[in-house]
Amino acid sequence: MARLLAAKPGVRVVYADDVAKRLMQEDPALRAALAARFGPATYRPDGTLDRAYLAERVFGKSAEVAALNGIVHPAVRRAAVDEIARARAEDVKLFVYEAALLFEVGADSILDHTVAVYAPMGTRLSRVMARDSVDRKGVEARMRHQLSPSELRDRADTVLENTGTLAHLEEQVDAMYEELMAMPEG
Repeated sequence: MARLLAAKPGVRVVYADDVAKRLMQEDPALRAALAARFGPATYRPDGTLDRAYLAERVFGKSAEVAALNGIVHPAVRRAAVDEIARARAEDVKLFVYEAALLFEVGADSILDHTVAVYAPMGTRLSRVMARDSVDRKGVEARMRHQLSPSELRDRADTVLENTGTLAHLEEQVDAMYEELMAMPEG
């Protein structure tokens, strides 16, 4: 959905996952906090984040996921607030913040409107496995830390159904785009 919106005029898309990855690599305070919590092997000798090591340390372990989220998400939220301010200063009409854990980390509170894209569990699993080159067990471990589809639907301002063709999703995105672009700025 965010990818479809990114191609439209007046839209800026920021992906929370990309921000987190960048900050985990570039932010000295965040790097230090991660290494202190998860060990020096969190970063390879060349200074790059060892994602496989970190994933092995945290996924499937609620306390470890909570610790990781407690370190990373505040930094990502600060970066999102900065991006929103930059977008406003540059007169961006529609700022889109794509985040898997939007409600879970309270990031919805910094946004004017939230959208959930619903797809059946099997579809979600296969898409993430293909996109991230991870096995089913790894995807399921991540998904356990996300809201249930029913709670996500209840909390979102708009729900797009991604249960059909790409053309059907594009129609929904186009209609939502027109609606959001017509809203008064606030």
